[in-house]
Amino acid sequence: MQTVIGRIDRALDMTGTIVDAIDDGRLSAATPCAKWDVRAVLNHLVGGMRLFAAELAGTDPVGAYDDWLGADPQVAYAAAAEIDRAAWGRLDVPSSEVNLPIGTATAPEAALVHLTEVVVHGLDLAIAIGRPDLADDDLSAELLAAMAEAGGVETFRKPGMFGPEIAISPDAPAHIRLMAYLGRTV
Repeated sequence: MQTVIGRIDRALDMTGTIVDAIDDGRLSAATPCAKWDVRAVLNHLVGGMRLFAAELAGTDPVGAYDDWLGADPQVAYAAAAEIDRAAWGRLDVPSSEVNLPIGTATAPEAALVHLTEVVVHGLDLAIAIGRPDLADDDLSAELLAAMAEAGGVETFRKPGMFGPEIAISPDAPAHIRLMAYLGRTV
């Protein structure tokens, strides 16, 4: 569990660097997450971090469900990341059960779901703003390995969370292989 929590910390850092690189003119840019632009992906990500943190703490999330970003997306992300990081660092988290929209999960299962959200949506943002150089390929490779170890993501493809895997060169950078595995065209 500590390995996944460490990866969540790294994912929050990577994605924070990407979020800091977004200027207001790019908020309406298309993303690999087909139905959402940069602002929508970032809003979903910040909202998800706040919801996960509230679930782990047994509290209600702070923020507006329709607009988690307010006037300053970078500040909103940074605040949510700190709350999220603190929630995953609680001593009782490894033995917790977490209520997710897809059902109840053990903390390790929920942590992997959350790690995937933070990494993949961070990559969505990096690609959308033309900054794939900000992707953490080591973290992307580790997430791919963790997904394989967990038996893959096939159950998440059925409700449409991920598309069909896209064939790509095995020599492609890890972040591109991850996105292709999850059905995102980059």
